[in-house]
Amino acid sequence: MPPSQITRSGPVTSDERARSLRTIRSVVPYLWPEDAPWVKKRVVLAMLALLAAKIVSVSTPFLYKAAVDALAGEAPSGETLLMLGAVGLTLAYGLARLMTVGFGELRDALFVRVSQRALRALALETFSHIHRLSLRYHITRKTGGLSRIIERGVKGVDFLLRFMLFSIGPLALELTLVAIIFAAVFNLWYMAVVVATIWAYVTFTFRVTEWRVQIRRRMNEQDTEANQKAIDSLLNYETVKYFNAETREAERYDASMRRYEGYAVRTGQSLAVLNFGQSMIITAGLVAVMVMAAQGVQAGQLTVGDFVMVNAYMIQITMPLGFLGTVYREIRQSLTDMGEMFDLLHQPAEIQDAPDAKPLAVSGGRIEFDDVAFGYDAARPILRGFSLTVEPGQKVALVGPSGAGKSTIGRLLFRFYDVTGGAVRIDGQDLRAITQDSLHAAIGIVPQDTVLFNDTIRYNIAYGRDDATQDEIEAAARAARIHDFVMSLPEGYDTTVGERGLKLSGGEKQRVGIARTLLKNPPILLLDEATSALDTQTERDIQVSLKAMGKGRTVLTIAHRLSTIVDADLIVVMEQGRIVEQGRHEALLAQGGRYAAMWARQSAEEDVA
Repeated sequence: MPPSQITRSGPVTSDERARSLRTIRSVVPYLWPEDAPWVKKRVVLAMLALLAAKIVSVSTPFLYKAAVDALAGEAPSGETLLMLGAVGLTLAYGLARLMTVGFGELRDALFVRVSQRALRALALETFSHIHRLSLRYHITRKTGGLSRIIERGVKGVDFLLRFMLFSIGPLALELTLVAIIFAAVFNLWYMAVVVATIWAYVTFTFRVTEWRVQIRRRMNEQDTEANQKAIDSLLNYETVKYFNAETREAERYDASMRRYEGYAVRTGQSLAVLNFGQSMIITAGLVAVMVMAAQGVQAGQLTVGDFVMVNAYMIQITMPLGFLGTVYREIRQSLTDMGEMFDLLHQPAEIQDAPDAKPLAVSGGRIEFDDVAFGYDAARPILRGFSLTVEPGQKVALVGPSGAGKSTIGRLLFRFYDVTGGAVRIDGQDLRAITQDSLHAAIGIVPQDTVLFNDTIRYNIAYGRDDATQDEIEAAARAARIHDFVMSLPEGYDTTVGERGLKLSGGEKQRVGIARTLLKNPPILLLDEATSALDTQTERDIQVSLKAMGKGRTVLTIAHRLSTIVDADLIVVMEQGRIVEQGRHEALLAQGGRYAAMWARQSAEEDVA
């Protein structure tokens, strides 16, 4: 490989170095937590065990040398003592090697609880932070890519903790001690050769590894893309089947894997270049030192034991140096992966509680939209001066064409987004001045598209209130007209519903969603096409349950079927983010306006059906 290619590999820039340092600083609190003194003690003990292991390790070749000299008869003792000394020194050499391994294992045993605690804390913080991010972020994210970033980031922390503390630092200490011993026991030329060999090895390794890191990064990008496409395709399994698109999905996946394959091949080839270059440098240094030692033995300046000791030290430093390229590359890659994860952690939550936010106090459940303006994109406003008051205990229905802003009203009520103008209040309290937890606890929702966890029916219903008893769960299921169906299943409430509830029909999923909202028993209800997936008879039965549930509560209903909201206290007709008509069912029909036209059109469609 031409040197120019290595030079253009892309050295670590100042931005990357600053990002890496920031990442390392972000990890330190997990490794040295202020609220866990036992963790600090374990870190200190692990470092002491590491130091002891290295001291014993660099002392071992001296025992090897003494044993060889004793066997060669180069010691000033008598023959009997010489043999006893050789045996004793050999035993001491074996004990020293055992102590080196023992201190290393003790170090790992002490540190494993520290590293696992740090990984758990970091994974939990990342998981919690993702849930705190706004709906806008989650709508635009790619699930497969996001999960892979978290997975690689946590693994990167594990690798960094183990290898940076127990490989790079100890290696530097050992190399320094060996260089000092060569200068003190032999002469400065030996030290010069060792230092030159290490310098050439490290320089070559770092420069080639930097080049390889660029290839590895592109390989990871293709891996992330392929993983995202695979998960996205599997999540949309039914859609793929509906459109006979298996071959198309396979081709998309294979296109990413083909690019991944190309970079993986280049990674393997560059590794061969790295390994050969490292071996050449190490071999040159080893031969140079051994030639100098052989000349010293021939000149009578060194003993055979000295020759063996030089060889032992060179082999001893060769082994950890052999892993330096891999360790450095993995540390660089770990810092990259961790940087992506910490970037995710530093992603600010769009919707945050105010510093002085107070819990919502629901006295009646009065909802007020005061001249609300909002748009998901500044260039495309959705709501324009929307004003509406829902009195306590009142049932208000929002109707209108798609894109009128009905679902947006529900999202603003949950404060998934903040209004860009005006205010939304509950019992006179601006939603921006109250805590999100208390707001979400006060509102129950039955969405149009009910998504279930891949768990049991019991778990999904009990999600409405996690401390609910079995009797309460069954009561909610009866009210949602799903108890009999559940009991007809072989496993009853222990039946697993599958990924996103796909083992259930649309109507069954929606009834589970209604049951868990009934179980939550909130003072405010938001029904977003709550019975859209049900047959006519089941819809009528559940409407009775919902009507009973709504007594004494404020109910905001988003409806498409006008027949489900004829009993509403107020019907609001929306178009392009504005209210164009409002009133009770009979009054709106009498007006002969938009609502009357919608009613006539739906009635005609039902008659034809």
